[in-house]
Amino acid sequence: MPGSRGSETGNGTGPVLGRALRILGAFSASCPEMTLSALARRSGLPVSTVHRMLGDLIAWGALERGDDGCYRVGLRLWEVASLAPRGQGLRERALPFLEDLSQITRENVQLAVREGTEVVYVERIAGSGAVPVLSRAGGRFALTATGVGLVLLAHAPVDVQETVLGGPFERYTERTLTDPREVRSVLAAVRANGYAVSDRQVTMDALSVAAPVYGGSGQVAAAVSLVVRHGSASPHALARLVLTSARAISRAVAAPRG
Repeated sequence: MPGSRGSETGNGTGPVLGRALRILGAFSASCPEMTLSALARRSGLPVSTVHRMLGDLIAWGALERGDDGCYRVGLRLWEVASLAPRGQGLRERALPFLEDLSQITRENVQLAVREGTEVVYVERIAGSGAVPVLSRAGGRFALTATGVGLVLLAHAPVDVQETVLGGPFERYTERTLTDPREVRSVLAAVRANGYAVSDRQVTMDALSVAAPVYGGSGQVAAAVSLVVRHGSASPHALARLVLTSARAISRAVAAPRG
């Protein structure tokens, strides 16, 4: 995670906070734990700098050091992150309806928000025997490839849409949308139909149907989706279930707190 260019010092490592954020930003789903040298390499900081800062990060609880000598994200950091209002408050209000949808279908149920030009998954409930998915709670994904992403992009500000449509487009399967004109057409259909369908765009065995969740201001605040095995159900039948859940979550999100 690069530091602010304007506040970096002459040695190129940035101020203390910037260096700490670069160390924390080095962790990802593909690299959840690392050695000191790997942390230095991924953060772009000298080994001596990383080693010096690890003591404070561990003492605060942002990082933990295992018996194997590898470093991983600490529980204290997770506790702080869980307080993010867009995630925590939304998740709390949506969870009963997500669980209902999961119990009815026994499929994967997901709740996501948009951050910039990416999807961020707030919650994911895995159904018993459901098709494997690449998403995870707290994970990010491309807006143009997923059902929730297409919903969020269809209702995003025009400047966000144009940035995304300007590419590049990451291809996951041979069916992943990569033509801006085709994406525009799909986004128009999402707005007209009220839901999105992502057919084998992420994996060749999965189909996703998603619908928008509206906040108190009437703007789209999130998206909810069902992800099933391709060919196991029609998108139209799934859409009825997802739309019902989305409307229920919208009412819960818009309701004043008691």
